[in-house]
Amino acid sequence: MTAATTAAISTTAATATATAPTPAELRSAELERHLVQDPGRFRVLTGDRPTGPLHLGHYFGTLNNRVRLQNLGVDVFVLIADYQVLTDRDTAERLGEYTDGLLLDYLALGIDPARSTVFNHSAVPALNQLLLPFLSLVSVAELGRNPTVKDEIAHSRQSAVSGLMYTYPVHQAADILFCKGNVVPVGQDQLPHLELTRTVARRFNERYGNVFPEPDALLSAAPLLLGTDGTKMSKSRANSVPLGATPDETARLIKGATTDADRHITYDPDARPGVSSLVLLAALCLERDPHEVAAEIGTGGAAALKRTVTDAVNSHLAPVRARRAEYAADLTYVRSVLRAGNERANAVAEATLEEVREAMGTIR
Repeated sequence: MTAATTAAISTTAATATATAPTPAELRSAELERHLVQDPGRFRVLTGDRPTGPLHLGHYFGTLNNRVRLQNLGVDVFVLIADYQVLTDRDTAERLGEYTDGLLLDYLALGIDPARSTVFNHSAVPALNQLLLPFLSLVSVAELGRNPTVKDEIAHSRQSAVSGLMYTYPVHQAADILFCKGNVVPVGQDQLPHLELTRTVARRFNERYGNVFPEPDALLSAAPLLLGTDGTKMSKSRANSVPLGATPDETARLIKGATTDADRHITYDPDARPGVSSLVLLAALCLERDPHEVAAEIGTGGAAALKRTVTDAVNSHLAPVRARRAEYAADLTYVRSVLRAGNERANAVAEATLEEVREAMGTIR
């Protein structure tokens, strides 16, 4: 998806809602201009939890943007957050399999190990050691009222909420600040987490001296893609179309997607969310305006819509799937990418922890 296509779809959505941009959106737009003008000033921290296959929502929501930022010349750190799997799960099942899957998707989509650093939580002890001093800078009340923590608790599959769940936002702050990330690509729902990271950085600097930047949010320009059941596309809800799916699997999943009884296909996200999400998916893959795609399908109904979407997705992902298969045939190389990334992340984390110790006076 090109930047022009994203902008066009975003402009369409903005026109439809006719709402004024929020302060966070204005700051993000200004940040985007600076990123393009001087990418070398910035370091991005982003990542995923290895809890299942990445899907089309990830692809258009975050993954494409990581590659774009990397190609601009921004220093990109991509975290495989294996420790965070334990926040809402009793055990980290299939962790190795899912980690390999993330690596395969990253490489197939264009993450370049020579320009981006891919690493995992559990391999970087100094990063995790930052959690202790950072926890001393926030109150229990601040953690308890974090909206993302509340949502995670509400959807937790554990019989009881672990203490790790409450530390999740502070652990995320350590993820961002260990490498002195100053840009974090997020959706609107992640803004409270990032605000807590900014709070941790500010309080540490005020108490111990200037060590950390206060990272800014780069808001995603990609509209939300719904899952096949009409709710938010999610690995845990079994309603997604995985990037690693075969063409036949993709066709089967899209065929079962929720639509409505109106045969005339239109793009109207508020009134027809299921239909509109499918139209949008086709438009993103075809790099076209969703209204044009809907108009071409016309009175073809849900069957014609789903055929259009299936063909668009399979065509768009064909080269990605081919590269993924090539990498899957050489897992020794794929895992070496993670080892090299872990080495760099460790060096960065240890240097930051050394600064923290000196600032706090714990080294004599």
